[in-house]
Amino acid sequence: MAGPWTEIADRVFVRRYQFYDQNIVAVVDGGDALLVDTRTTCGQAREIVDDLRALGAPRVSVVVNSHGHYDHVFGNRVFRPVPIWGHERCVTMIERLGEAHRAAISAEIPELAAELAEVELDPPDRTFAERTTVEIGSRSIELTYLGRGHTDNDIVIRVPDADVVCAGDLLENGTAPYFGDGYPMDWPATAARLLELVGDRTIVVPGHGGHAGRAFVETSLDAFRSIAALARQVAASELDLEVAVVAAPYPADAAREPLERAIAQLRGELDAPPDP
Repeated sequence: MAGPWTEIADRVFVRRYQFYDQNIVAVVDGGDALLVDTRTTCGQAREIVDDLRALGAPRVSVVVNSHGHYDHVFGNRVFRPVPIWGHERCVTMIERLGEAHRAAISAEIPELAAELAEVELDPPDRTFAERTTVEIGSRSIELTYLGRGHTDNDIVIRVPDADVVCAGDLLENGTAPYFGDGYPMDWPATAARLLELVGDRTIVVPGHGGHAGRAFVETSLDAFRSIAALARQVAASELDLEVAVVAAPYPADAAREPLERAIAQLRGELDAPPDP
């Protein structure tokens, strides 16, 4: 297939964009496509539309948001009026945090500020709580919520007839996952449920970084379990935080945040009601 898309399984294509090393997935059947995530700006979303020409320009008839972070949903408006699917709390995240995300990224990456100002927050209009199935042509795509991890609204997109699992940011390859909105004490159980969906030949597409297989999920799960175990020791005053940072499975500059957030979760702070 011409163009920068990689066909990782039957009519399942992945484009790995340099910005944030992000994966965008297109599941194609005939002239229709289901698209997983829409990137950070309208310009980046329109780039997806242009790049789909390399696949014969299938019509995007369904969009799925893997979760509510800006880099996965800010391009939604470009694909309307097609239905956009996501977890019910994906809507909540966009509505509550979307403007804060816009402001933060505009300050962090000033060259994107004008494009970010163009973004119209557009949460999913089709939602579910636990699982649902979406049809694209003759193909059935399974959307499943497995539990809290990277956020409280991550979903897994499974293409059963191609043995592909799109994990969103529940998994990141080549870098430590982002824990800033995460639930480190829940993440191991969620990743274990994800592993149950992965066979020896399943292709696993993380939100960022190269696609991989079962061994990658197992390695990621081990890291999540290590963070949770170290946090329990620190919370019980059995281990100093600085020692835990060194012992963590991530580089020291990436290990402190998940440990501190895990300790906060053990203290019940992450489940406290938001300030009025």
